[in-house]
Amino acid sequence: MKIYITLILLSIQLMVVGQTPINKNTNPLKPMPMNSHSTKYNTIKIDDLDIFYREAGPKTAPTILLLHGFPTSSFMFRNLIENLKEDYHLIAPDYPGFGYSSFPTVEEFDYTFDHLSEIVEKFIEALKLDKFSLYIQDYGSPVGLRVVTRRPEWLECLIIQNANAYPKGIGPIFDPIVAIWTDPDNPEKRQKVMDLFELPITKFQYMDGASDTLNISPDTYHLDQLFMDRPGNKEVQYQLQYDYRNNPPLYEEWHEMFRKHQPSALVVWGENDQFFTKEGALEFQNDLKDVEFTFYPSGHFALEEFHEDIAEKIDSFLTSRLKR
Repeated sequence: MKIYITLILLSIQLMVVGQTPINKNTNPLKPMPMNSHSTKYNTIKIDDLDIFYREAGPKTAPTILLLHGFPTSSFMFRNLIENLKEDYHLIAPDYPGFGYSSFPTVEEFDYTFDHLSEIVEKFIEALKLDKFSLYIQDYGSPVGLRVVTRRPEWLECLIIQNANAYPKGIGPIFDPIVAIWTDPDNPEKRQKVMDLFELPITKFQYMDGASDTLNISPDTYHLDQLFMDRPGNKEVQYQLQYDYRNNPPLYEEWHEMFRKHQPSALVVWGENDQFFTKEGALEFQNDLKDVEFTFYPSGHFALEEFHEDIAEKIDSFLTSRLKR
C-alpha cells in the first residue's frame, strides 16, 4: 500500500512540474480574432432593390470589380476571391434576378442589359469605387463594358475571361438564341431557348470542354439551377437572352472606347468554350495595344479548374501595370 501511495504522489508531482503556467490575463473562452480580410456578405439598396455582394481584402489595396455571367452569380468568384484577398480589394455583386439579389418579376423590372448596367453603375457609385480593374465573364461583358464606356475614368485594367465583344466570338451553339432575336414569340423557337434553363444544359455549361470533369464541383450547376427554378425566373432569363440582340450593335462603340482609352488587358480564356470562342478572344488585340493572352484547356467556366493559376496571372499582371 505504501508503494502504491508513493507512486500516486510521484505522478501528481510530475504532472504539476509539467504544467504550463496559466496566464491570468488569458481567457480560454475568448474567440480567436477574425481575419480582417475574410469575405463579407453584404446587401445594399439600389433603386429599392437589395443588391447582394461579396467583399474581401483591404480597402486600401487595388480594387477588382468582378462581374459574373449566365447562369451563375458572384458564387463563381468564391475561389478567386480567396486566392487574391490578401493583396486586393475584391467586390462581386449579383445582378437583379440572379443569386441572392432581389428578384422582381418581368412585369416589375425591365430585364435588359442597359438596365442591369445602370444598376451596376449606381452600385459602384454607392460603394464610392472611383478606380478599379474590371473582371468580366459572359454577361459581365455587356454589363461591364456599358458601364466603363460611359465612365471610362473608373477603369484601370481589364481582365477578360470568356467574355465576348466581337462578332467572331459568338459560337454556332448560340444559334437557338440568335433565332429568337427576330422571332421571339415563335413557340418552337421559344421552347428551344427555354430548354437552355434546365439542369442538363446548366451542367453542360460547366462540364463541356473541361480538362477533367472531376474538377467541377456539383455545387456550381445545382446552385445555379436552384435559383433558375424559382417561379418566374426562367422568364427573366428568356428576356435577357432576347435582349442579347442589343449587344452586337454596341460592339463598335466598345471598340472605340478600347482604342481611345487603351486599358491594359489580361485575357484568361477557356479555349474549349463553345459559346464564346477562342477566335473572339484573339480579336481584342485588334483594338488594344497592351493585351496578354493565356488560354486554358477548359470550357466556359475556366475558373472552376484554374482559379489558382488565373489568380497568379492577375497578380503578376496588375503588379506590373498599376501604380501602388
